[in-house]
Amino acid sequence: MNWQNLQTKLAGKGYIASSELAMATHIALELERPILLEGDAGVGKTQIAKTLADIHNTELIRLQCYEGLDASAAIYEWNYQRQLLSIRAMAERTGDSGNAIDDIETRIFSADYLMERPLLRAIQQKKPPVLLIDEIDRADEEFEAYLLEILSDFQVTIPEMGTITAKSKPIVVLTSNGTRDLSDALRRRCIYNFVPYPDRTTELAILRARCPAVEPALAAQIVSFVQSLRKEDLEKKPGIAETLDWAAALGGLGVNDITVDPVALKSSLVCLLKTEADQAAIPSEVAQRLAGRAG
Repeated sequence: MNWQNLQTKLAGKGYIASSELAMATHIALELERPILLEGDAGVGKTQIAKTLADIHNTELIRLQCYEGLDASAAIYEWNYQRQLLSIRAMAERTGDSGNAIDDIETRIFSADYLMERPLLRAIQQKKPPVLLIDEIDRADEEFEAYLLEILSDFQVTIPEMGTITAKSKPIVVLTSNGTRDLSDALRRRCIYNFVPYPDRTTELAILRARCPAVEPALAAQIVSFVQSLRKEDLEKKPGIAETLDWAAALGGLGVNDITVDPVALKSSLVCLLKTEADQAAIPSEVAQRLAGRAG
């Protein structure tokens, strides 16, 4: 499958990818390398992982990153309560002999007591899953070191059990909103693509693919309005998901032309403007001005 075929397959699932993104994804798949997608929130970075899982008919395993994320939440953790119960039960049956204690330790540090978190679970699948490591920039720098062994060798080392090698290599998608710089070591292991906000033509194609019931004239107005809105001084610019939500909301309100009803237009902007400051920055007269341009 070449990159054009991948682009077509993505489009068939409703994901309109640029040539650059389709090429980068194709290269990552061919080389079995992780792909790092960087860009503002809402540009479709997470969605491509979901779409790839759909295309390959495989499981999507998601690790949502956050500050303080560590190995116990991302890779594995021992089921301490179950271990403790097992220790008590076996001790009552076997006594306190040295051999019994060794046997207990061997048994409780086995796969039966291991709680697989997303990273370990991803390399334990027989069929390669899509592993989404979402918003890696929200995790601490120390956490990136945990990733390097997996991204380099697709294996996990558990001190009590040894090294677990991947049964299959997952398709790895990392996303970053650029809130902090990622390490050079992590970047070197990935194929990289910056995902910008879509241009008007691309966003219109996305809207038509995802919301086919929207009339073409209204779809054109929606996309033009959102494209203009992103040029305003906003704390959080609306992403593609917000565009789709707004289109659905307008359809539910029975709006066929955003220039006709200023009250409905202003009220519906709750789909696009997600902070109090942004809502205050776009009063009714500004919304009507942008709508007039879109019309």
